[in-house]
Amino acid sequence: MLIKNMTVKIIKMPLLKPFKTALRVVYELESIILKIETRNGLVGYGETAPTFAVTGDSKSSIIEALHIIKRHIMGKSVLDFNQLLCIVHNSIEKNFSAKSAVEIALYDIFAQNLKIPLYRLLGGSKRDFKTGITISLNDIDTMIQDSIEAQSRGFKSLKIKLGDDYKEDIQRVIEIKKALHVETSLKLDANQGWSKEECVEFLNSMEKHQIPIELIEQPVKKGDIEGLKYIKERSSIPILADESVFSPMDAVKILEADAVDFVNIKLDKCGGISNALLIADICKLYDTKCMIGCMLEGAISVGAAAHVASARSDTVTMLDLDAPILCKTSLVSGGVKFDGADIELSDGYGLGISGLKPT
Repeated sequence: MLIKNMTVKIIKMPLLKPFKTALRVVYELESIILKIETRNGLVGYGETAPTFAVTGDSKSSIIEALHIIKRHIMGKSVLDFNQLLCIVHNSIEKNFSAKSAVEIALYDIFAQNLKIPLYRLLGGSKRDFKTGITISLNDIDTMIQDSIEAQSRGFKSLKIKLGDDYKEDIQRVIEIKKALHVETSLKLDANQGWSKEECVEFLNSMEKHQIPIELIEQPVKKGDIEGLKYIKERSSIPILADESVFSPMDAVKILEADAVDFVNIKLDKCGGISNALLIADICKLYDTKCMIGCMLEGAISVGAAAHVASARSDTVTMLDLDAPILCKTSLVSGGVKFDGADIELSDGYGLGISGLKPT
């Protein structure tokens, strides 16, 4: 079980539609896939995506970080698993995206060696999930059409991207809701685009127009915990922290402040599976439910997040794992099955990935 090699491959997959938020516009999914091989023939896959606007990690910085981590783990035994994870995290400061990719591959190998699926290794049993889908920030008519299309495809939960102008955002949501059936759940994501006062005015308007909103995600800047608390004290609509929670310690700080109602866990953001599990466990201590989300990674990373959701299904009650279905194609053979709103975990060993398709 000694690590023999680690290789990195960059792939690009066109999106069905441009992905637009208040922070960025993306036309294709750019994924960094790594493969870790052991001397006894096991192969583990990991993945990350450069999301500079959120994590600060660029393609070049991720690749350099992976080279640094590689030097520290070569020749090490995957059986010394917890020690190996410590080596990964201590080999370089921050660089959470690179660390997440390496962790995913190591967890994949460790579960394969035990001849069990990853979700079983993590203590999970649930295999079938539903995910919502993201509606990109656009002009109102385009967002209405995208929402209707998503609903017709069977999605019962829509995450509406907002955050460029809160007054126009009010009209966006009003018009989208008019066009949709009652049973469709609306989650709103401002991507740090509003002030605390603008958010309160926005949420008051939602209540005035009797528009049921499941939650509002990260309306203010990530460091503005007081702003989140200000909003929470003035509105009954739940608040989901995203960019405000990168690490387990961030989760403790924001929950101690009683500033939010939910926490969004993302593998790339927190540094991988081990910290994702820890954040979920911290949230459970505070009786706070979680969403598990993604940042336009491919099916390997998003699939690993689904395994985490199984392991902490009592706390992770919402899934926002739509990135693979936003792509025109997938280059992964095996692994988690993404079919519209339905997610099904593989019962293969580890992540259940049999390989990558030719590019």
